[in-house]
Amino acid sequence: MRKLEVSELNRIDRESFIESIKLPVTVILDNVRSLHNVGSVFRTSDAFRIEKIYLCGITATPENSLTEIHKTALGAEESVEWEYSADTIRVVQDLKSKGYTIISIEQVEGSIMLNNFIADTSAKYALILGNEVKGVQQQVVDISDISIEIPQYGTKHSLNVSVSAGIVLWEFAKQLKNIID
Repeated sequence: MRKLEVSELNRIDRESFIESIKLPVTVILDNVRSLHNVGSVFRTSDAFRIEKIYLCGITATPENSLTEIHKTALGAEESVEWEYSADTIRVVQDLKSKGYTIISIEQVEGSIMLNNFIADTSAKYALILGNEVKGVQQQVVDISDISIEIPQYGTKHSLNVSVSAGIVLWEFAKQLKNIID
């Protein structure tokens, strides 16, 4: 086996990405503290052609902390559409009014395990990922349509938010990939 060169990967350029059909998935970062986590979510969102990221509350934006976010995003902050809002609840209510299914990625009573979730290819999804310590705010969970939980089998009770984003976005991309093919 030979490792492929970047030029052999047949990736689309930034302009083509911006014009391309996206997965009907929006990410909402609810008070995510770490600039590296924010950058990582941008990079993962680019990889799976996610339509938009909302940066809410204390979550930093690329324009205010470009260097730190860029270290992990590697330019994805320039290809993935994003918007800042101080109020996560307002964003959720707006997306809900536009027909999005609102999903908190959180451990709650009645959550659906990710491996049991089946995406509807005719639906639009907003996935909410929360603060590294406190998770998704309870008020945001309360107005979500459902909650998805990532099955875990070890001694720790949570995953890093950017790791969670990668796992969940991969599953959505796997299930919805035919939309962008």
